[in-house]
Amino acid sequence: MRILPLLALCAGTAAAATLSGHVVVLSADQGSAKKSRDPAGVVVWLEPDSGPLAAPPLARAVMEQRNKTFSPHVMAVQLGTAVDFPNFDPIFHNVFSNYDGQIFDLQLYAPQTTRRVVFRRPGMVRVFCNIHATMSAIIAVLPTPYFTVTGSDGYFAIQAPPGAYRFHVWHERSQLEMLAKLERSFTLPAAGLALGEIHVSEQGYLALPHKNKYGGDYRPPPEDTVFYPGGRH
Repeated sequence: MRILPLLALCAGTAAAATLSGHVVVLSADQGSAKKSRDPAGVVVWLEPDSGPLAAPPLARAVMEQRNKTFSPHVMAVQLGTAVDFPNFDPIFHNVFSNYDGQIFDLQLYAPQTTRRVVFRRPGMVRVFCNIHATMSAIIAVLPTPYFTVTGSDGYFAIQAPPGAYRFHVWHERSQLEMLAKLERSFTLPAAGLALGEIHVSEQGYLALPHKNKYGGDYRPPPEDTVFYPGGRH
């Protein structure tokens, strides 16, 4: 993820303390046998129990479209952030979201052009392309500047001023009831705090096909060599 010019991991203060930990994603396969899964793409954040939050950053984030794939697949931004959706493919795309979070439709747009959305509503925004059913992504819009998204090693570090916080975790293949059990309140000391391992379970997850922006099934996509004119895409 690229956020310019300020990374949201940092609160921008010399008095910041560090909260660290390690996310382990478990899959319930074959009864009770638990297997580790890729821990990348888990959103972790802190919400202060009291006191004013930092102002939304004068920053922008970028979610690219390349090879009919959104990159990054999971992005976290602070409420009020503008996100650009450049199309680097040689074909048209139509980025949209019609449930869970902010609703938007960028309509059909050409290769080597871009569109922008300012996210003013907190929540988990599921992003799709109305032409290519396999394209999907998540934008976590958070009312706090203290967050990060795990990489392939599962480790995370968030910098925030010492104080009282509520800790949250979100993973797209986890049930909300399970994620709620991972929430906790604590005081972050000036010396920092290490939480150790945090187990995130995929038990009960079912991958269901999504609908297009009209609420219907996807049509077969056009050939990539076709120049898509205007129309109901």
